[in-house]
Amino acid sequence: MDELNDQRQQRIKKLDLLRDLQVPPYGTRFEVTDRAGDLMRLHGEKPKEELEREAIPCRIAGRIVALRRFGKAAFAVLQDGADRLQVYLKKDRLAETSYRVCEQLDLGDWIGVSGHLFRTKTNEFTVDVSELTFLSKALRPLPEKWHGLTDVETRYRQRYVDLIANPSIHDIFITRSRIIAGIRAFLIEKGFLEVETPMMQPIPGGATAKPFVTHHNALGIDLYLRIAPELYLKRLIVGGFPRVFEINRNFRNEGISTIHNPEFTMLEFYVAYADYNDLIALTEELFGRLAQEVRGSTTIEYQDKQITMASPWRRWSYRQAILEVNKLDASVLQDRTAALEAAKKLGVEVKPDADLPTILNEIFEETVEPNLIQPTFITDYPIELSPLARRKDADPTLTDRFELYIAGREIANAFSELNDPLDQRQRFESQVAQREAGDEEAHHLDEDFLRALEHGMPPTAGEGIGIDRLVMLFTNQASIRDVILFPQLRPEK
Repeated sequence: MDELNDQRQQRIKKLDLLRDLQVPPYGTRFEVTDRAGDLMRLHGEKPKEELEREAIPCRIAGRIVALRRFGKAAFAVLQDGADRLQVYLKKDRLAETSYRVCEQLDLGDWIGVSGHLFRTKTNEFTVDVSELTFLSKALRPLPEKWHGLTDVETRYRQRYVDLIANPSIHDIFITRSRIIAGIRAFLIEKGFLEVETPMMQPIPGGATAKPFVTHHNALGIDLYLRIAPELYLKRLIVGGFPRVFEINRNFRNEGISTIHNPEFTMLEFYVAYADYNDLIALTEELFGRLAQEVRGSTTIEYQDKQITMASPWRRWSYRQAILEVNKLDASVLQDRTAALEAAKKLGVEVKPDADLPTILNEIFEETVEPNLIQPTFITDYPIELSPLARRKDADPTLTDRFELYIAGREIANAFSELNDPLDQRQRFESQVAQREAGDEEAHHLDEDFLRALEHGMPPTAGEGIGIDRLVMLFTNQASIRDVILFPQLRPEK
């Protein structure tokens, strides 16, 4: 810490020297006409003679990430986004004040330069600077090993340092932006309307999760950060919009892990007159297109596994998956004692008072999910696990629902929506009973949503896709924190 304070004091002295030179240490507008990456792509392969002949002018700005001084000249490397370009600062090419500014430069400072492109004696592509503008003084040094910052806590907590130290991190978030833009373009092309629904809700609904609670002083009521936009989007279907989608944040008061962040980004979309089979086809098409646009192929690599996004994908019923993966007798699907014994043999921990659907779901999550590496639609979920999904006509104990699994984790959840208001009321009441029994994640009863359903909702299919997990997949990242710019962390000590 003492060393940091010493360096900071030295930099403050240089800041004062800049002011003595009538140079603002925190400058104003600088017109950038070129980007380092573009210059490299357009001219980086040209030989020395061609660059001398063309005398290509350029004007770039960036952060100094390397600096070598010798005699009356210096070489600096500017980082411009994720790209870097060397610049040459020589006393006899610069005005007197500009060269005196060079003497006050430190790693981390921001400068703008004008000049032309050339190659050094060692053949390095470089800007020969004729004009230098000081833009911002960095009072803190870059990390000692800024080119390879590896402390995970520091990387997440000080993402601004991570982006300086690890330029490859830029690519993850550029890809994230491309994925979201690709999803938006795909859905709009399919006739969907993008909408926005409340982030603060009087009744949290649309998922089984514990909400965050806040208080509105003027209204004198508690509100909840939304756990899902589902019930509001379905109100819009009732109102006559046949295809709607929203890409926005959800908040769930749950633990933090490599696949969970309490604030996360979701896509939800709803289609009138459709069922979940229509969404299977739509999802295959969307993911295939994203893979092609983002990775250039429908086969991608994730954590040393080759994953094929080309359709069709496997469809596997929930119950059959449990039986086949664990080689169990079908009796476990109907007999709680048999299911409890099976869980014990499989090493799956369940609460002694857990009901049959809960036991089976624990078995599924522990033994089936990790094995679903290639894209797989798990279908036909029990009604107890699907309080908002339509019953199957052929078997009312099951629902027209799928969850999509890729690389061992859930990526999407979809179903044919329940549009029978009386059935929905009964399921809400069952969820309320579970809440009263201590289940904090069970649904609340939403009377206004039931009123909306009583006005009539056409047959509808809806789907939610976790954007963060999708970005993890397409950028080959093992942790959700690596695809969220500012993930939630414990308070800094």
